[in-house]
Formats: sequence, C-alpha cells, structure tokens
Amino acid sequence: MEGSEQEFSAAEMERMMKAQEVILKAAAGKLKWWEAAEIMGVTDRTMRRWRERLKEHGYSGLWDYRKRRPSPKRVPMKTVEEVLQLYREKYFDFNVQHFHEKRRELHGIRLSYSWVKTALQTAGLVKRRKKPGSHRKRRPRRALPGMMLHIDGSEHRWFGDERYYELIVVLDDATSEIYYAQLVEAESTRTVMAALREVVETRGLFCSLYSDRAGHFFVTPKGGERVGTSRPTQVGRALGELGVKMIAAYSPQARGRSERNFGTWQGRLPQELRVRGISDLARANEFLGTEYVAEFNRRFTVRAAERGSAFVRARRKDLDWIFSLQHEHTVNQDNTPSHSRTECFSWKRQVDATRSPVKRWWSMNIWMGACPFATDPT
Repeated sequence: MEGSEQEFSAAEMERMMKAQEVILKAAAGKLKWWEAAEIMGVTDRTMRRWRERLKEHGYSGLWDYRKRRPSPKRVPMKTVEEVLQLYREKYFDFNVQHFHEKRRELHGIRLSYSWVKTALQTAGLVKRRKKPGSHRKRRPRRALPGMMLHIDGSEHRWFGDERYYELIVVLDDATSEIYYAQLVEAESTRTVMAALREVVETRGLFCSLYSDRAGHFFVTPKGGERVGTSRPTQVGRALGELGVKMIAAYSPQARGRSERNFGTWQGRLPQELRVRGISDLARANEFLGTEYVAEFNRRFTVRAAERGSAFVRARRKDLDWIFSLQHEHTVNQDNTPSHSRTECFSWKRQVDATRSPVKRWWSMNIWMGACPFATDPT
C-alpha cells in the first residue's frame, strides 16, 4: 500500500506504544525527560520533538503523525498533563472510577472512563488490576425493599492515620440503599441497637435482619457450630418483640453483598474525608448523615425487582423500653432490687406461680441514653 494506506508492522506498533507510555510517565513526573530519552534510545532533541508532536496532535500524536492523517479522538497534550497533574496532586489515593466522577463533576473535564484509566495506568499512577478469578454465583436479591436488611461493621483507618474506627452500616438487600451509616469506637450492643432504632423510626418495621454471628447478635453454644435460638441476645430480644426475624450468616461469602459494599466504602470514604479536611468522629458522622449517604445512595442504589415496599409503620410507642438493655433479677427479701449507682431502672412486676408463697420478680432496665424516668417498685 502507498501513503496513508500503508500499515505498520507489529514491531513498529509496539515501539510507538512504548513511546507513548514513556512520554506519559515523564508528563506525570515519574521520569525526567532526559531519562525518557535514554529509555527510548533517542537524543534529547528527538525527545523534545516527540513531546511537541504530542502537544500538537494529542495523546496518539506519534502514531497519527506517521499515518499522515489526524485522529478523530485525539486529546490535546495540555489536557493529558492537566488530568495527570490533578490526580497526582489532589486525588492520588482515589480509585479510577471515583476520580473519573470527581473530574467530571468538579473540574469539567469530560473524557471517557476508559481513556482516563488507560492514561493513569500508562503513566504509572495506577496499578493494572489482575484479571478476576472464577465467578461465584450471587444470591438473588429480595424482591421488595424492607424484606431483608443487612447490618455489619467494618474496622478500618477511616481518617488515613493510625486510628481505627468501626463503620456501622445498615443496607437493604433489594436495592443496596443505605439506611444508616455512622462511625463508632467499636461495634457493640449499644451501637447496633442505636442503628436499628433509627431505621425503625425513620423507615418502619422490616421483615428480617441478616448479620454475622457476633456475640451481640447471637449466642453460639459451641464455637464453629450453629447459633442457639433459646437464649436471645439483647438485640435478638428487641427484634423479637417487634416481630423481626434474625438470620445468621455462616461465612464471609454468605455476606457477599455487605462485604462488597464495605469495599466500596473503604475505597471512597477516607478520600472524601481527606479532601474535606475532616479528621474527627463528630464532623465525620455529620458529613455522613447530612451529605455523603445521600450521594452514596444516588450512585449505588439499584432498582428493586418489584414495585412497592415491605416496610410497615411501627405502632409501638415504647421504643425506649424495647431498645434498652434489659436484665431480670430476683428482688431482695425487702422487695428491693440490687443495682449500681450508675444504673437507671424501670420495673415490671411478674409473679412466680410455681412457688408458694407468691414471690415478686422485677425486670431491670438499663437505658441506652439518659434515664427518662425511675419508678418505685413498691
């Protein structure tokens, strides 16, 4: 073939692709320009010519110049350098998709995700990912929101320093919508009860809750075996009173939807906190509640398989009592319960019909927050 119809040999194509990769690394600051010239085996003058050609013809300038025809998809070198500089100086810890979203929304640079990914990988700013392994069939989602919720905590260095905190998340199985997300010192009965109460108050009652087998969810009589059902935990008692079924997961793979969700949180939230200068729990939780959960849902919520909702309004008025830590104790001989100075109590009278004479029992309630009242059992 002649002129513009001439095709390149495989060796020539490989050489031009190597030139693009080396020049992009130099543009990203990974190499000095004289080092790039040395790698390519050309003089500094030739490397300067190549650089000017890229500025004139764009990212694919070297290849297109030799074909004697312009590329319809060429990107100016100035834009290439701007994108690489933006990632290197401000978004260096963002993944490609996250950076692609921010670049379009905040900086007005409209380039395809594939181009951005290739440019960052070629410049050595992002590692090339290995091909995924064998696919594991995913469990089908529930058909309606409210049919099953997931709750879990993820310990991570959310502020990018040495401090570890837990992110408690409640999400819907049908849509992946986040109903609750807060950072806490540790996942515990109190923090889990606070999360569940907020969901019940803001969304309503749901059908079932899917969780791991942590001690605040289930009692496991023997390690590695199935959970016990005869001795509910405080969380189990509270949900049982509301008619919510608890489902235990027996492996991380069984909680795949929740685990993948936390992978997304860990790849985005620390970076969002860093660029906003947020480094304490109070401000982080305010940011989550007022801004970021809504943005997260906007990006990652999917449509439910069917229209409608399985949530129902909670008609119970005693949520303070339900979502409190309750323990039963036998009263003393003078009909008074034993307690520490820091506990706040409410009593419910019960009768032991198996004994004679009749003996009184009292249900001791340790409140989650400030004590709303204290009643005299006599």
